Amino acid sequence: MSRPLAPAGRLFAVAAFVEGFTWAGLLIGMAFKYGAVGNDLGVKIFGPLHGGAFLFYVVATVLSALRLRWPWWATLLAVVAAVPPLVTVPLEMWFRRIGLLSARS
Repeated sequence: MSRPLAPAGRLFAVAAFVEGFTWAGLLIGMAFKYGAVGNDLGVKIFGPLHGGAFLFYVVATVLSALRLRWPWWATLLAVVAAVPPLVTVPLEMWFRRIGLLSARS
């Protein structure tokens, strides 16, 4: 059985999901804008949302790394995971599985 998430781990999990969700929304919005539809409403909505979510994710990553005493490689991997689309969600799932989001005993 896995250990419960620490508050900082929960914050990271939420930030990873929100960042991934807004990335997906922005990609769909870009497909509509530059595809056959030519409607930029999705980009106007998800562009600023994703910008805010990205900043939230970076802050949550730094806080989690400090509070949960992540090794340097985990912190670097979490920051780099914000660049390619939708990588933060599987990273969060892996971090949860290996115990990086739980309080250390």
